[in-house]
Amino acid sequence: MGAEAKPAERAKAYKLNNPYLQISWAMIKTGVIGYGGGPSVIPLIRYEAVTHYKWLEDEEFGEILALANALPGPIATKMAAYLGYRKKGVLGAIVSVLAHIVPSGIAMIALLSAVQWFSGSAIIQGMIGAVIPVIAVMLGVMAYEFGERAVKGLGIYVGVGFFALAFGLLQLVQLHPAIVIVAFLGYGAFHMRTSAAWKKRREERQLKREQDARFKQREKGGVTRGMD
Repeated sequence: MGAEAKPAERAKAYKLNNPYLQISWAMIKTGVIGYGGGPSVIPLIRYEAVTHYKWLEDEEFGEILALANALPGPIATKMAAYLGYRKKGVLGAIVSVLAHIVPSGIAMIALLSAVQWFSGSAIIQGMIGAVIPVIAVMLGVMAYEFGERAVKGLGIYVGVGFFALAFGLLQLVQLHPAIVIVAFLGYGAFHMRTSAAWKKRREERQLKREQDARFKQREKGGVTRGMD
């Protein structure tokens, strides 16, 4: 019995650890379960990549999401391609994209003849109405976590100011999101470099003050001993 169980255990371990199967299963789930377009799929992709499989850290996911938004094409497909490429190179990217789009594409073709019925069905409309709050909460949680990291990285005043500026540019001025993202990325690089240089100078000044204080203390101690 033990000898018979070993091949099954090895097969199970292979399935759990094989990166191509991990990529395929994760992208199939995000492609099939995701509803409402690219942005609504992002929390699902984030869960698979960051929380479940731990392919990358949350900070890197946020950075890649920002860059992907500045590029043309569907956001979910670009994220799938990046994750596959990061895990297993070009072949991984191909597998990831196909796993993300093929199952839902097949389902769409299979159900194409019933689209008219689905669009007018009270049951389908009820399902759509019920799932929208779930998607809104998932997007809201992700937005809050990203905003929290932005405030920590930029400071509360700069962070809140950037939120207001981004809202004005995107909603009031209606500037293209790619332009806003590129502009903010450019400022972010400048801000972090400037902050690092300022922090280094501040540390150097603090170190110099401490050294001067120790030197004066030693001088004062020497004068006191000389008087004795």
